[in-house]
Amino acid sequence: MSNHSRKLRIAQVLPELNEGGVERGVVELNREMVKRGVESIVISKGGGLAKQIDRDGGIHVHMDVCSKNPFSAPARSLELRQRLRELRPNILHARSRVPAWLCRFANRPLKIPFVTTVHGINSVSPFSKVMTTGEQVICVGEPVRQHIIKHYNTNTEKITVIPRGVDLSVFNPEAVNPEEVRSFRGKLGLEDKFVIGSVGRISKVKDFETVISAVAHLGKSYSDMVGLIVGGTSRKRKSYAESLQNLADTSHPEGIVFTGSQSNMPMVYSCCDLLVNASPLMGNVARTLLEAMAMDVPVLSLKLEGMEKLVRDGENGYIFNKGDHRDLAEKITMALENPPPVHASPSRTSSHSTAWWIQHFLSIHC
Repeated sequence: MSNHSRKLRIAQVLPELNEGGVERGVVELNREMVKRGVESIVISKGGGLAKQIDRDGGIHVHMDVCSKNPFSAPARSLELRQRLRELRPNILHARSRVPAWLCRFANRPLKIPFVTTVHGINSVSPFSKVMTTGEQVICVGEPVRQHIIKHYNTNTEKITVIPRGVDLSVFNPEAVNPEEVRSFRGKLGLEDKFVIGSVGRISKVKDFETVISAVAHLGKSYSDMVGLIVGGTSRKRKSYAESLQNLADTSHPEGIVFTGSQSNMPMVYSCCDLLVNASPLMGNVARTLLEAMAMDVPVLSLKLEGMEKLVRDGENGYIFNKGDHRDLAEKITMALENPPPVHASPSRTSSHSTAWWIQHFLSIHC
């Protein structure tokens, strides 16, 4: 490095720090960086997880890197440039598209080594292409890597695949308090119920409609079956959340429970008998599947290219077709009649390998 007198300093930039796989990954990476003696900075509009950044020894900088308003973008990129001048990071790590665009403009005169992480299979567009413009690009799975090569002709030499993982010290069935599980189930009226969970922020990309419709379809035969939708709702998605509630009310009254945002996810998984992920954008690397498997909960996953590396149909889970609630219902029935073994061994949290990789990148480029 050109300046050996100061510590490595890394700035992660993401829209907000509420719930979600990206957000939790940022929190974990912040923690791992601090453990390695790296000065960790996180720039976001804030949220429920912002205080955790500071508690774990990092620095959270509050700034609007979230808004998609193009008219305010120039002013916000100039503000980000000034913040970066003050913070002097050795590396700039964009974790989402709007922050990546702001970083690109802010960083032009600063020339800070720039890394992006592509977290899923987004729609193909110039807006999404920005995630491939880092000097180095991290992909969370091989299907994501293939996606950006195919659609953006991304240089393969600058791509590194770092699969998502699970912190097994946290997602450990033996570490969950049974009384908390009983209390949570009781509060939601889940006693003596067969619970099919689906986890994620309330967003169209999660396709909760298919999950709700499948549970409603099965509710005619299984009166003790309940669908559990776990995730918070942002203000801008309030109308969509209401449409989901209406679907639940009309198709399966009292058979679908919305919990809102939850912080104790190991306890939530312990309340579920099955875990479903129906999102077509997870790129075969859904954090919720890995976490559920770590908690010994059988999983049902959308059919995606490369998914067999994680969920093997009929062996450690079941695969269903995109948007097909009848196929999902059939697979739920199969899981009821022939529960798949759940002796999964998810990899350790990807934040460990990401932390190592970024330090390696710094040793080469600084």
